[in-house]
Amino acid sequence: MPQPLLNLQPTADPMRFRLEVTPQLCVGPREHVFMFGGVGLASAVEAAKRVAGRELIWATAQYLSYARPGSVLEVDVRLPVQGHNITQAVINLHCGDEVIISATAALGDRTGCPEHQWFDLPAMPPPQDCTDWMAWDHQTGELMRRLEVRVAPDSVALAPRLGVPDPSGRMQMWMRPREDVAVDATLLALLGDFVPTGAGVALGLDGGGNSLDNTLRLRRVVPTEWVLCDIQMSSADRGFAHGHLRLFTQDGTLMATASQSLVLRWRK
Repeated sequence: MPQPLLNLQPTADPMRFRLEVTPQLCVGPREHVFMFGGVGLASAVEAAKRVAGRELIWATAQYLSYARPGSVLEVDVRLPVQGHNITQAVINLHCGDEVIISATAALGDRTGCPEHQWFDLPAMPPPQDCTDWMAWDHQTGELMRRLEVRVAPDSVALAPRLGVPDPSGRMQMWMRPREDVAVDATLLALLGDFVPTGAGVALGLDGGGNSLDNTLRLRRVVPTEWVLCDIQMSSADRGFAHGHLRLFTQDGTLMATASQSLVLRWRK
């Protein structure tokens, strides 16, 4: 039986949850370990789903501060609108009085409507024909070790980082949890936070950046072992970068899209 991605604990208040920030939820080098931003959006999504009792349509998070290992996040949910088909939610993640992440979301379903996708699975070898890739082996935070990542043998991600931008600004990677974790909107919210990885690869830099925001738009969840993360950077300027990604199943079903802006950071 798949386990939940996050140990989000209920409280006496049905609109509030708690999350202990453990090293397993963190990234970063020894001198700057912090909770991965995608964990924060995933927590907001999971909390909103539990309170609303509906599936996610979209969620967006603004990253305001850092949560450090050993801290406890309180996740507060409000439902300003509860319509016949759609629930609107506001979610704040805070440590004491300090708001770490401010998020909003819409949840719901409508039946009898058209179904279609306009993007196909990119030309990418299946996971078994790809190369294991560990881009974050210098980090003290343990979250990235919980994910298995594979890239194509000729991927630009494997090339030396010489500070020369890749003309396409695009990279793909297969990802899956090493643990028995269900593929759901919560996991996709976490995987949607990997635009900074694409930024480092696209710019030929050993790094990426810190996310300023993250927006996930969910089509539907489909059972799959691996998720293809197809990242496309759009621009970099003034110390920031912008990009988006698409999350596909192994059979080519588009499950979700995500987009981000980030502060560029890299090791020199």
